Amino acid sequence: MRDDWRIRIELEEERHATTLLGRLGLDLNSEAREFARELEGHRLAVSREGNEVFVYAPSRLQAEQALRVVESVLAEDDVDAHASRIEQWLRDEERWTGEPPQKSWEEEEIERGYAPWEVRIECESHQAAEELADRLEAEGYGLVRRFHYVIAGTASAEEARALARRVHGEVEPGGELVWEVAPANPFAVFGGLAG
Repeated sequence: MRDDWRIRIELEEERHATTLLGRLGLDLNSEAREFARELEGHRLAVSREGNEVFVYAPSRLQAEQALRVVESVLAEDDVDAHASRIEQWLRDEERWTGEPPQKSWEEEEIERGYAPWEVRIECESHQAAEELADRLEAEGYGLVRRFHYVIAGTASAEEARALARRVHGEVEPGGELVWEVAPANPFAVFGGLAG
């Protein structure tokens, strides 16, 4: 069973969070027990982090019912709390809807001035590499020119794959990842050693 829904209850003081946990576990008032009847047979996970209590549920309907139980207990105890709206787990983003989106490592690399993805294109001659570099630079790609290679930076893996198909290049992680392998060495070896 997956708990893809939750409610977040933010209490004024940490001791109220501890009290609420105890009340939800054992000591429900009559109104809360009535709301909780629909949840019988389901075990909802409850956790605490500082002055926040989280109740997890496998469906939105169960989360709504749990919220009614919590609100009833808080009203009886006359405790100031902020019960957030019901939040859903966003698998693709690995966050709850009530949390701000996190930057991807690609966005962080771009902010630091690095292309997160690179397309390495080996050319038949120095002249061919120069011509390709000029063309890609005119298209707006940031790039590095080498004797027989052109390395073009892209903002995403999809963009890198599309460019690689078009120019017959190879997609590689870019940015600082390349330099983390041997940070003291300013030379990166591309394509192996010449024989």
